[in-house]
Amino acid sequence: MAAGSGFSGSCVMVEDGFSNDVCCGGEEKSQNSDQLSQLDVGKPPRCVSVVRHSISTATLLTAPADPNFVLGIVGIKSVSDGKSEYMPMIRSGSCAEKGPKEYMEDEHICIDNLLEHLDRIEGLPSLGAFYGVFDGHGGTDAASYVRKNILKFIIEDPQFPGCLKKAIRNAYIKADQAFAENSTVDISSGTTALTTLIFGRMLVVANAGDCRAVLGKRGRALELSNDHKPNSIPERHRIEQLGGVIYDGYLNGQLSVSRALGDWHMKCSKGSVCPLSAEPELQEILLMEDDEFLIMGCDGLWDVMSSQCAVTIARKELMIHNDPERCSRELVREALKRSTRDNLTVIVVCFSPDPPPWIEIQSQMGHRRSVSSEGLNFLKGILDGNS
Repeated sequence: MAAGSGFSGSCVMVEDGFSNDVCCGGEEKSQNSDQLSQLDVGKPPRCVSVVRHSISTATLLTAPADPNFVLGIVGIKSVSDGKSEYMPMIRSGSCAEKGPKEYMEDEHICIDNLLEHLDRIEGLPSLGAFYGVFDGHGGTDAASYVRKNILKFIIEDPQFPGCLKKAIRNAYIKADQAFAENSTVDISSGTTALTTLIFGRMLVVANAGDCRAVLGKRGRALELSNDHKPNSIPERHRIEQLGGVIYDGYLNGQLSVSRALGDWHMKCSKGSVCPLSAEPELQEILLMEDDEFLIMGCDGLWDVMSSQCAVTIARKELMIHNDPERCSRELVREALKRSTRDNLTVIVVCFSPDPPPWIEIQSQMGHRRSVSSEGLNFLKGILDGNS
């Protein structure tokens, strides 16, 4: 649970015409729509958006009775040079539960086919999706407002779609300031915000707060966001430089996160820098064939489960039924079983129509074989899940 910040450089545009480096002022490398504000995201579309995809060729062999056989993880060739014709097929599922708390303050959004909701914008790739988890506190006003408006702020930004990172960063700041100016909401309520925008093969995660995005890569967990806790070293340094204090792990003795939208009773005047920041950290990756799924969850999940454990559980579930909705429900159920004390929201986004490859039984008679890193990660997740 570390955190950090820093923005530099230019941005990279993605697939389907998004392959050239484009200067983007002082921002990182990466990569308008009035009707979007009317978009009803209460029941997000579940349609599948497909261009091209690669089918896994892993086989499942029946386990032999010979006790000298040992387990090995199937090795599948992955693309690492970013030059293949691979294109993900996006599908998702989500689950949200109040848990042991009196009120549900989480909000979330899932849009598997983003392009259906956008006017034709020049330069867009042929595949797009958007997901968000918003963990509210002090009421639901901030989480609800950000869920309804964050995507609108992204696509209306002048940097969209040319420089996705800059557009997303600007959208977080604008959403925070617009919330403060809205007379119909309680501006002392607040929310963390974790979003994922997918265009072609480019995936951009933005996070402000302690929700987390974890990529499942052939059984291995890769964290794509940092948890913004006041006690983490980079966040503590930033807070103290700006005159903030931390009492018993709480920012100014009040808040257990160091970045959030809303909470204007704890912020300085609009436009000024203060210890409680709405500025997100951003992480960008180019999806490869061995990137199987993404888990997005609020801290109610991660308080009781490691990233590797969640990936192992999700992978096992997907191998059985290949249903991201059921997979998200199972992660929520497991967190409740482990006595989480918070609301729970989980989104599982799959990048292939196929389930993850099964474990293959291979004959090792008379030979010893070292365990692969994938095998070690798989076993670590199982042991963690049983602890």
